[in-house]
Amino acid sequence: MQDIIDKFKLRNQLKTLDEAKILYATIERFCSPKINLGIESIKDSKGNIIHEGLSNLGMGYVFEELIRKFNEENNEEAGEHFTPREIISLMTHLVFLPIKNEIKEGTYLIYDNACGSGGMLTEAKKSITDKNGVIQSKAQIHLYGQESNQETYAICKADMMIKEENPDDIKYGSTLSDDKLGDLTFDFMLTNPPYGKSWGIEQKKLGVEKGTCKDERFSVGITNSDDGQMMFLLNMLSKMKNNSKLGSRIASVHNGSSLFNSNSGQVAIRKHIIEQDYLEAIIALPTDMFYNTGIPTFIWIITNKKPKHKQGKVQLINATNQAFYQKMKKSLGKKQNEMTQEHIHRITDLFLGFKGEKYTQNIRQNNNPKDCLIFDNDDFGYAKITIEKPKSIESLLSNEKFLALKDKDIILNKLKTLESRPQDFTSRDDFLAFLGVKLSKTQVNLIIDSDKNTNTEKIPLKTDIQSYYNTEVKPYVSNSWIDWESKSIGYEILFNKYFYTYTPPRPLESIDKELRDLEQEVQDLLREIL
Repeated sequence: MQDIIDKFKLRNQLKTLDEAKILYATIERFCSPKINLGIESIKDSKGNIIHEGLSNLGMGYVFEELIRKFNEENNEEAGEHFTPREIISLMTHLVFLPIKNEIKEGTYLIYDNACGSGGMLTEAKKSITDKNGVIQSKAQIHLYGQESNQETYAICKADMMIKEENPDDIKYGSTLSDDKLGDLTFDFMLTNPPYGKSWGIEQKKLGVEKGTCKDERFSVGITNSDDGQMMFLLNMLSKMKNNSKLGSRIASVHNGSSLFNSNSGQVAIRKHIIEQDYLEAIIALPTDMFYNTGIPTFIWIITNKKPKHKQGKVQLINATNQAFYQKMKKSLGKKQNEMTQEHIHRITDLFLGFKGEKYTQNIRQNNNPKDCLIFDNDDFGYAKITIEKPKSIESLLSNEKFLALKDKDIILNKLKTLESRPQDFTSRDDFLAFLGVKLSKTQVNLIIDSDKNTNTEKIPLKTDIQSYYNTEVKPYVSNSWIDWESKSIGYEILFNKYFYTYTPPRPLESIDKELRDLEQEVQDLLREIL
C-alpha cells in the first residue's frame, strides 16, 4: 500500500487539496450516501438494500474506465493506450483455446511486459478459470507484469490487491532496460507494447553500441531508437518455456511497421521468429479500434510448440472488413468500431480450424477477396542482392579522383566500347579483367556503381536469383552483374499485397455526366446573380 501511495504521490496531492481548501469536499464525495465503493451492500433500517456492494471485478472496471478517460483527456501518444476489452477477449481466445483441454489443471504463469493497469492479465485469468466460460479450468494461475508509468503501475498493483492477486508480482520500471523478472519463464504472455515510441533512453542504459548490447535478451537484433515495439517481443521470446510439453504461447499487438520495416534490427527479429518457426498467425484488426489512435494494428500469435499440421506454415487473417466488426453508436475518443462476441467467434473459428486458401503468387488474379490465407514460411522471405555496373562516362569525367588515374584514358575507351557492344559480365572480377588495368580497391570503387540504397533487388526466396536477374534486371541494366557477396536473407509480411482488392474506376460516361451537371449548375447560379 505504501508503494501505491508513493507512486500516486497521494501525500503531495492531499497537501495540494488542503491548501486549495477542497480536501474535505473531495473526501465527502467518496463518503457520499449516493454511491457505495465498499464491498458490502448498504441497507436501510429495515434491511432493504439501498446500494449493492462493489465487487472486486466491479472495482477493476472502475479503475480501467478511469484510465481510459485519463488517456483521452491527456491526449496520450498513439503508441501508449488502453486496450479495449474486446481486443483482450480476442487475444485470450487465440492464445488459450487451441490448448484448452491441456490446461484444465496444473499451475500456469501469465506475463504482460507492458501491463498498464493490468486489465489484460486479469482478463486472461478470467478466460481460463471462469466457471461459465469455455475452458472452465481449475488450474492455479499466477499473474506477472511490469510497467514503467508510475500512476498506471500503482493502479495495476491496487487492482491486483482488490482482485486478491499477488501485488508483489507486478514490477515497476522499464522492461527493456531494467527487467525485474530476470530468468523467470512463462506459459502465456499477452501484451500491447508501446509502438512508434522512442526507446533511446533505454538504449543508453543498455549500453547499445553499433547495433549490439551485452543483454542476451536482445542478441538477435536491436531496432532503431525511434521504435522499440519489437524489443518487447524479443523480451518475451527470451522468457518462453522450451522444455515444457505445451511450451509458451504469446499474443502481442503491433502496428504495421513491425511487418515490413526495413530497419536492420526489425529485419533480423522477423527473420529469427519465422526461421525458428515461432510465428503461428497474424490477425489484421479493423482501424479505429483503440481510444486514441485509428492506425492499422495487428495481433501476432507466437508459440515454440506449433502443432504438426501448422509447422512451417503461417496463417494470415484479414479481419478488417465489416464481417468482423460493427460501428459504435457513439464513439469513444478515436474508437469508432467495436467487435461483438459473434465477431470474435468468427475470427477464432478461422484460426482454430486453420481455414484458408493456400497462398500462391497468382491467388489474387480473379480479384476474389479472402479472409484467410495459409503461407509457407518461405513465402515471406526474400534474398536481397546488390546489382553492380560501371559508372557512366559523364559522371567519371566530373570526378577529380578518377581524372587523376594514370590509366583513365584506357578505362574511358573500354567504357565507350561497352556503350555500343554491351558485355555479359558475371562478376566484378570479370569486369576488371575486361578493363585490363591494375587498380587498388579504392580506385575500383571510383568506377563501379554499387550503391546499396538504389541498386538493390529483393527476390522472393522461392525464386532462383540468377533466373530473376536474367529476366527482370539484365534486359534493362546493361553491362551489370550480381554482387553475390552482398546477398542477405530477410522476411516481410505485406498484408496489402496479399489481401488487396481492386476497385475499378467509375465509367467515363458517369464522370462526364457529373461534370456536365456541375457546369449547368454553375451557369444557373451565375444567371441568378447577374
